[in-house]
Amino acid sequence: MFQKAIRWHPPSYDIRVESVPVPQIQHPDDAIVKVTLAALCGSDLHIYRGHAGVEKVHTCGHEFIGEVVSLGSNYGVDSAKGRPTLYYHLKVGDRVVSPFTVNCGECSVCRLGYTGRCPEGLLFGSPSLEGGQAQYVRVPKAGGTLFNLSDPSTWSSSMSKDEKEQALIGLTDSSLLMLADILPTGVFAALQAINHPKVAPVITGRPWPLCFSPPLEGPGNEVRLNAEDKVLTVAIIGLGPVGVCAAISMLDALAIRQVPFRIVGIDPVEARREKMKAVYTTIVQAGEGTGEFVVLSIEEAREKVEDWTGGVGCTTVLEVVGNTSALSLAYDLVRAFGAVVSVGVHGALPLPFTGRQCYNKNVSFDFGRCPARAMFPLAFDLLVKRQDVFGGIGEPASLIDRVVDFTEAAESYRAFDKGEVGKVIFDPWK
Repeated sequence: MFQKAIRWHPPSYDIRVESVPVPQIQHPDDAIVKVTLAALCGSDLHIYRGHAGVEKVHTCGHEFIGEVVSLGSNYGVDSAKGRPTLYYHLKVGDRVVSPFTVNCGECSVCRLGYTGRCPEGLLFGSPSLEGGQAQYVRVPKAGGTLFNLSDPSTWSSSMSKDEKEQALIGLTDSSLLMLADILPTGVFAALQAINHPKVAPVITGRPWPLCFSPPLEGPGNEVRLNAEDKVLTVAIIGLGPVGVCAAISMLDALAIRQVPFRIVGIDPVEARREKMKAVYTTIVQAGEGTGEFVVLSIEEAREKVEDWTGGVGCTTVLEVVGNTSALSLAYDLVRAFGAVVSVGVHGALPLPFTGRQCYNKNVSFDFGRCPARAMFPLAFDLLVKRQDVFGGIGEPASLIDRVVDFTEAAESYRAFDKGEVGKVIFDPWK
């Protein structure tokens, strides 16, 4: 049997829709998923542009949702007990969404929640594992990787099982597909920043290092924070789909904590800035605009941070682009004793600052891939809450711009690369 798949050909900018064999079970832990929708992600552009050092033709895409059509022999048997729960509960016909990497769910790395760096991990849509922009995809270690949307009792949530079941009734596949990568990554970026030790004085309202200790007895001689010190100043560099998700997550977290904030979203592309403005307007109307949020070009943002902080700089900066110019901007904008959280996929170029620069500013850098499977419960809850952004398609405040068939694959990659379109979803069966 053969299927349609979107394939990348070296050296760069060459996307073709081809007929390739339908994947088969290769290992007892495998599952075969019939893909109902797959998405185009900013990370796909690194290979597309030829910047990733890849030389192998392969099926693209690491964001997909679908239905299980085949399972290996390790599912539903007594020996599956004690392994990740899906080895015992996953069935043919179940509706599933996959994180963008394979995760065994059984090693110490996965048990600690660092699933993006599982030793068994593979990235979908890479030379090591065929991607999900196809009609079918093979999922290795599926019992530790997939999330079973047909059985919400198999994952944690702030909602009850009944509430999750009710929420799932109203969620489309296009919305749920955001759980594969961009929404967990956005939540991860915001979570890393808000919980960073360098941010603790602002969040707690207590100076370093007393912000980490119970209140001490006695009058003390520490300098007390004033109102200005308790305002969290954040820059978000890059307002593509992940940057929008990071902004939504940051706004939600600060509203819950009731932390005063000033946030500047930064992007050189006007269309992305307009999308972010429309999203924020929707959030304000829902009652979560409790601080100051602006969307600006790069130079305008430099001036705004200077004005806001008197030249001190941002408490924390989220870098969601994945290039050296974005990192340089993050370093410039962050304050001394600040934190930069980078979730953009970086190439092989050296970092654009020296150890002396980092030392002289006491800057902390947090880099790396989102552990998407571990982030799923938090991302699901936010997805349900923010259907005003994630539920629609093609509206000014919709994260998803369009759903297209495979015939538009090459043009969609070109337009996305040029910033002419935002989030694009492929329907393999149109």
